[in-house]
Amino acid sequence: MTTEVPGYVSKTDLVAALIRELIITGELEPGEQLRQRDLAQRFGVSQTPVREAMRRLESEGLLICDTHRGFTVVEPDMGRVEENFQIRAALESLGASLAARKIDVAGLTRLRELNDQMRALPDDDPGYAELNREFHFTVYSCAHSPLLLSLMRLLWASLHGGPRVSRSHAESARQHDEILTALAEGDAAAASARTYQHIMGADPVKEVSG
Repeated sequence: MTTEVPGYVSKTDLVAALIRELIITGELEPGEQLRQRDLAQRFGVSQTPVREAMRRLESEGLLICDTHRGFTVVEPDMGRVEENFQIRAALESLGASLAARKIDVAGLTRLRELNDQMRALPDDDPGYAELNREFHFTVYSCAHSPLLLSLMRLLWASLHGGPRVSRSHAESARQHDEILTALAEGDAAAASARTYQHIMGADPVKEVSG
């Protein structure tokens, strides 16, 4: 993580952005108490911009201030998990739509390989999560949108590696097949719709993980 930014960005803006990223990626855990002095030393600034940044993040709902404990990271709730699913569904639908117009044979082949590997795994196999992540990020990559890819990396980080859902691996693979068919046919609308249904049809649980 670097603090080299254009001169017009204030120290408060910088510190707020850095703390926000640490919270979203999970490096600062829910319920963790934040110490102004430690953060000031970490970012190489005085405590004043740290304090101002914390107040800003409190107004954003990322931090909470208690008289005795000071600032702590807000504990996630099911509302936030559901919101993340909605954001993911919207962005991934866009990614699938873009990918349908640009995906090549190599991309389709890799997606089919990954989906076949996932289909063969038992439902309790921990290796599924990484394959699933690679499948979805292969779709994002085929969209050839660096901004979308960056946003999805940040969102999946906020889900601590990706969503954990209750449906079977076989059902997920079947839905991936439908997305793959739309991608292979270059049908952007179908790829978008099937991806949205795939994400929102997953029942988020209280904790999400890889």
